[in-house]
Amino acid sequence: MTNIHYKIILTVLLLASLSFAAEDIKYKMVVAPDGSGDFTTIQSAIDSTKSFPPKRITIFIKPGTYREKVLVPSWNPTLSLIGEDVEKTRIVWDDYSDKINRARNSTFFTYTVKVEADDFYAENLTIENSAGCVGQAVAIHVEGNRCKFNNCKFLGNQDTAYLAGENSSQLFTNCTITGTTDFIFGSATVVFKDCTIISKKDSYITAASTTKGKEFGFVFLNCTLLPDDNVSKVYLGRPWRPYAKTVFLYCKLGPHILPKGWKQWSNADNLTTTYYAEFGNSGPGASTYKRIEWSKTLTPKEAKKYTIENILGPWALADCKQKE
Repeated sequence: MTNIHYKIILTVLLLASLSFAAEDIKYKMVVAPDGSGDFTTIQSAIDSTKSFPPKRITIFIKPGTYREKVLVPSWNPTLSLIGEDVEKTRIVWDDYSDKINRARNSTFFTYTVKVEADDFYAENLTIENSAGCVGQAVAIHVEGNRCKFNNCKFLGNQDTAYLAGENSSQLFTNCTITGTTDFIFGSATVVFKDCTIISKKDSYITAASTTKGKEFGFVFLNCTLLPDDNVSKVYLGRPWRPYAKTVFLYCKLGPHILPKGWKQWSNADNLTTTYYAEFGNSGPGASTYKRIEWSKTLTPKEAKKYTIENILGPWALADCKQKE
């Protein structure tokens, strides 16, 4: 056998092995609690996926209550979790700060679902922290970049949604988020479009910690803010850290939103860098006449820059779905 023939054979064998490895990756799988799918738990399905796959992997989740704590690691990017029915496909866990008992940072270990991976997508899921009113208890914790959630429900009390990552951007569309104190918080750049935000107690909705130099923080577009029963005194937000940014545009604000709108936290110095603004809102809580003096009403020209693509980039308009 000549050296040329030997190299040709090696090349053919290498290509064959690569082809086999590529075909061996499962890009679609099903989770069903009754055993009719590929897996009975969501975490076991995630654990089985290839790290850093060449294209998107989709896990379809059948109806059921999945009592598990779910982690999407950083080595599982381009992963989709698609529930069959948002009302019937539920992920539930009940950790809370005192239960975790990991000193002052316990809050960040209380999640029901944590997403570390980039380019994550979720649809038709209810994610709940069922611990109750026992302090900090996170339902959804997102650190990945370019993460999208559509038609999902995030249910909790204090600290329901922790949206983190200094360089992370995230999009929530047609979602429902419920909670009590600071139940939407973190440093990520996030757009909430056509979402329903329900306050379960008199308290604060947002606690942004936007980092210095970021043009956008939390942006709510065409959202509806509603009170639960007996809720009548709610602030739109308070700055967790300096440079916090939160803006509400074209939203319907219920009667529970206080005339002052916003509240300072313990550090008054944060107010010199805080950016809280509104534009084009409606409803009984939308009047800006008595808003706190350090908040802002945008001009029509200023409001024009608040589009999904301008805030997040072209990725936010891409389709992440696969058909089952």
